[in-house]
Amino acid sequence: MKITDIEVIHLRVPRENEVCTWGEDAVIVKVITDNGIVGIGEADSSPSVIKACIETPNSNLYCYGLKSLLLGENPLEIERLWNKMYWGSNYMGRRGAGIHAISAIDIALWDIAGQYYNVPTHTLLGGKYREKIQAYGTFIPADRPEDNREIALKLVQQGFTSIKFGGGVFGDNPDVDYEIVRHVREAVGDEIEVQIDLASKWGTCGHALEMCRRLEKFNLNWIEEPVLADNLSSYAKLSSKVSQKIAGGESLTTRYEFSDFLEKSHVDIVQPDITRCGGITEMKKIYDLAQMHGTRLIPHGFSTGILLSASVHFLAACEHGTMMEYSQSDSPLFTDLVTNKLPFENGYVSVSDMPGLGIELNEDLVAKYLVN
Repeated sequence: MKITDIEVIHLRVPRENEVCTWGEDAVIVKVITDNGIVGIGEADSSPSVIKACIETPNSNLYCYGLKSLLLGENPLEIERLWNKMYWGSNYMGRRGAGIHAISAIDIALWDIAGQYYNVPTHTLLGGKYREKIQAYGTFIPADRPEDNREIALKLVQQGFTSIKFGGGVFGDNPDVDYEIVRHVREAVGDEIEVQIDLASKWGTCGHALEMCRRLEKFNLNWIEEPVLADNLSSYAKLSSKVSQKIAGGESLTTRYEFSDFLEKSHVDIVQPDITRCGGITEMKKIYDLAQMHGTRLIPHGFSTGILLSASVHFLAACEHGTMMEYSQSDSPLFTDLVTNKLPFENGYVSVSDMPGLGIELNEDLVAKYLVN
């Protein structure tokens, strides 16, 4: 079996000159083989940049487009191909978007392998530890703090026992942050886990420390990305001085960045995104590093049903892969891109046993939101 083509598909709900928020655009890949098997992957990144990383002609020894490196290759040789992509494109990005692009292709290769051997991807990853995975619901908070009471209550009524919010206005104003947290906690009660995501907006260690202590009364489960992931000393200080668990890492890529982050940040929870960190192949290595550091791995996941499926297969095959994120985006790219999107039921997402990742794309929706 050989790879004959790699198709990069840029999807976007708003017009290109309109503001786009999380979940409203996507870049997916189809890795096509000569025996008819097609693997599907995704990168949660800038679609135009990912398209360039995959399709660009080579400039020199280390500047090959990923597609040119893979045409004619056997898609089942996944780790060798990961190393070939990493080596042959490293001037374009041994971190960041270059690895995001590799992630999309790597996920598609694992999908191909599962289909070829007629087993779910989690079987190829070592076997299924569980039939379902606890999920927490993530939402972008409303601008008015009091409006978030209804949003949070609706999640609890759906069956979520754990919720998280971040983005939007959250992190811009200390008093607004406090009021949003207060309203959410009062609405859902003390039995529901609540965690917050600052997307690094708190900026400095001093401000983050002050806010953590100010919010202590609300019994937050974890505080995510209070500062940039580059500020390892700030993470370490916060982790040693606050009562809440500190989480981060969604913006990091490869085992190399995560090794440094785990060693120096002392976070309680590490959050690689399988569509950014290097795909399933690299996620396995990051999970092993996390276990060696005594750190819980709960992956980031706020995009389409492709990311959702890849995360479920990966976690099902991890001994301690017991929790995941479940987007509450109302974007059609989350709700309808995958026609058989894994559902949330009674606090959990079931693990699929379909061959590969088990993804079925809505081609009509692809055509509707395709960016030419």
